[in-house]
Amino acid sequence: MKKNSKKSQKNFAQSFKSLSLGRKLLLAVFLAIIASSALPILLVMLIGLLPTITILIIDPKNSSKLVIVGCFNISGLFIYLVNLFNQMDMNYAISILGNAFNMIIMLGSAAIGFILYYEMPNLFVIIAKNAAQRRLISIDKQLNKISEEWGNEIINEQINQKSR
Repeated sequence: MKKNSKKSQKNFAQSFKSLSLGRKLLLAVFLAIIASSALPILLVMLIGLLPTITILIIDPKNSSKLVIVGCFNISGLFIYLVNLFNQMDMNYAISILGNAFNMIIMLGSAAIGFILYYEMPNLFVIIAKNAAQRRLISIDKQLNKISEEWGNEIINEQINQKSR
């Protein structure tokens, strides 16, 4: 899978290099128009997605962390983006970013993603240990039941024969 992602990155870089100067300029103008028309949304997304952007820059090969934290981060940001789509005003975007409670929700949702990413393996270990302990208790009960029916002498005799 890593080879495929490296190939796709090389293909993307090569396809961008193969564009003519006019096409690159047209692409830049198009991106500038989109950025200027959706500047409030881009501003809120840039600030709200800082944890996800940080993971993308610092640890780009860890896609599972990026997906988990990114999804939680986007879920916290989604409420404010929907409100911003209705208003589409730069002052409203700044008021969203200026409210500490809004920032706690946006960035705190990413923190929940981090916590889940780092603590989920520990949770599975605890669940597996509990299942193994329950299985051992069940086996001990079955052995006690068998020893009551057959007697300890026969069981010890069978164990000694198998160990030889």
